[in-house]
Amino acid sequence: MVECTTVSTGFKAADDMAKAANVELLQAEATCPGKFVILITGELSAVRSSVERAEAAYAEKVIDTFVLGNPHEMIFPAIYGTASPERIDALGVLETYDVAAMIVAADVAAKTSLVQLLELRLAKGMCGKSYMTITGSVSAVEAAIEAAKRSAGDKGMFLDESVIARPSEQLLKFID
Repeated sequence: MVECTTVSTGFKAADDMAKAANVELLQAEATCPGKFVILITGELSAVRSSVERAEAAYAEKVIDTFVLGNPHEMIFPAIYGTASPERIDALGVLETYDVAAMIVAADVAAKTSLVQLLELRLAKGMCGKSYMTITGSVSAVEAAIEAAKRSAGDKGMFLDESVIARPSEQLLKFID
């Protein structure tokens, strides 16, 4: 993934990334506040090459990047809003200042303990901030949120977090 400071650079970077290696553009769109997010998939070496090209060519306009060698299978359903939990025992919420840090933090959370990613809200309508919601047992959610918090904090992008044991039925109406 590559996150750019401007839309026009984002379009150019997305085009360059698609031409640089055999990758598939999954997302290339503007987010708040006028940033641009490019999400790609493909063989690990091709993805690395494509991201490195954007980093080199547009260094002054790149906010953040990452390459996940083996993303957790819950990442994409959470991004695209298709995750459907059976029940919510505990609710974990983590908030970051950027998109890249959030996706990496969500991957770390999902790989840390037995939790389900519910949603990854990535910058749209949030002034560039992002958040994730997860569920599982209270101890699993606490462990996952703590690991995700450390991950986002490593880049200085952590904003806030919370864990809610047995969320109220009224709150759950806004989660599923």
